[in-house]
Amino acid sequence: MQGESHRTILLAKPKVSKRHVLHLEAVSNADQYNNCSASQIKPEMKKLSIILIIFLMGCVGIPENVKPVDNFKLEKYLGKWYEIARLDHSFERGLTRVTADYSLRDDGGVRVLNRGYSAKKTSWQKAEGKAYFVKGSDLGYLKVSFFGPFYGSYIVFELDHENYQYSLVCGPDKSYLWILARNPKIKEDIKDFLIKKAAVLGFDTSKLIFVDNH
Repeated sequence: MQGESHRTILLAKPKVSKRHVLHLEAVSNADQYNNCSASQIKPEMKKLSIILIIFLMGCVGIPENVKPVDNFKLEKYLGKWYEIARLDHSFERGLTRVTADYSLRDDGGVRVLNRGYSAKKTSWQKAEGKAYFVKGSDLGYLKVSFFGPFYGSYIVFELDHENYQYSLVCGPDKSYLWILARNPKIKEDIKDFLIKKAAVLGFDTSKLIFVDNH
C-alpha cells in the first residue's frame, strides 16, 4: 500500500503501456464490427471481455512464491516512507529523493502521494493515487491505482512488525521491487537481509537502483 511529482513506488504502478496497446487493439477491432452481423459480434465481444478480465486480474495478482505479510496494521503503516532501492521502471526513471506518503481516505481506502526529484527536469514530480485491500485488512496485500479504473498489486512481503521502520514491497510480477524505510538511510545489515530475501524469491536484485535521498 513518493511544484513536485513522483510517480513511484509504494503501490506499484501498473504498466500503462500494455493497457494502451490493449485499448488500441479493442478500438481497432471495433471498427471492423461495423460490417459484421449481430451473431458475429457477440462471440468476438465475449472473447474480448474474457481477455480484458484476465488481463486486469493479472495486474492485481501475486508473483510466484511471494507471500504477503499477515498481522498487517494499516494504522502503523500510514505516513511517510523513503525509497531506499528499486528495480527500474520508466515512471520512476531518473528520480531521486523519492518518498511515498500514505493517509486514510474518506471511503476507507488509502491516499497515496508519491514524490521524487528529477534532475533532468530540475523539478519535483508527484503522482497521487488510491489503494484498497484486496483481501482482509490484516494482510499486506493491496491494489493501487494512479490511472482511472486500472489497478496494480501492492504487496508487502517483509516488514518490521514491531516498529514499522522498513518494508519490502513488490507489484504484480517480479520486475517490481522496492525497499522502503522510515528514514532516508537504512542500516546495512537490514538492507542486506532484505536484498537476500528478495533474491531467494527470484527477484533480480543485481539490477537494484539505490536511491540518492540527499
